[in-house]
Amino acid sequence: MRIEKRTIVITGASSGIGLGLKEKFEKKGDVVIDVSLNGADYQCDVADHKQLKAVFDDIYLNHGEIDILVTCAGYGISGAIELLKEEDTKKQFDVNFFGTANACKYAIPMMKKKGKMVIIASATALFPLPFKAYYCASKAAVDSFAQSLRMELSRTKIQVTSICPGDIKTNFSNNRVKVYETNERYGNSIELSTKPTEKTEKRRMPPEYAVKKLMKICEKKHFKPRYIIGKQYKFFNVCRKVFTTNRLNKFITKIFYKK
Repeated sequence: MRIEKRTIVITGASSGIGLGLKEKFEKKGDVVIDVSLNGADYQCDVADHKQLKAVFDDIYLNHGEIDILVTCAGYGISGAIELLKEEDTKKQFDVNFFGTANACKYAIPMMKKKGKMVIIASATALFPLPFKAYYCASKAAVDSFAQSLRMELSRTKIQVTSICPGDIKTNFSNNRVKVYETNERYGNSIELSTKPTEKTEKRRMPPEYAVKKLMKICEKKHFKPRYIIGKQYKFFNVCRKVFTTNRLNKFITKIFYKK
């Protein structure tokens, strides 16, 4: 255990990789603050910017400066673009993008001089998938935000990185809002493409593996702008550099668009 305890704030630390990271940091002797809907420390809807601001103010009052911020809070929605409800797609961005952006915004003034901001995006930020357009777009916005934030803080010693993990064996996919409503254009392709199956479950990476990789990144002295976690998506990233967007899109469509 470290003699000097760090103060680490994790949004979405009540489950999934957020919880895994929380447990890892606590074993190192750090003070970990969970900010999430069912948070052990602060129960907060990150989409509510006023509530989130009050939480960060209280964290600073009670714990002082933050060593590391990790933004894990998020959720997913799937379905055909034309058939999804506007209120649901708006919520996707309110939670995933604005929840992340505002957590960073409120944390910046209270970060330690050499603090770290670890922003969890998704591999789908780089490789969009059919019938998950709003989720992919929200994560692409998160990744872009992280790169802009990194630039803005480049004259300080606060480090920023974006993490783009592939699919992980957590309850995230099961909890995703799945809209199977369809029409003649799609037939049963929406359900076939987005419903978890035994085959897709086998393809997902173990949470222990993802948390181990994330932990290793968090402890790095110097951050890269972005990290991709998952062999399949690292392969896609190589393809992205080699093939045209059209060819890559056709390749991804062939894999993920089920008929």
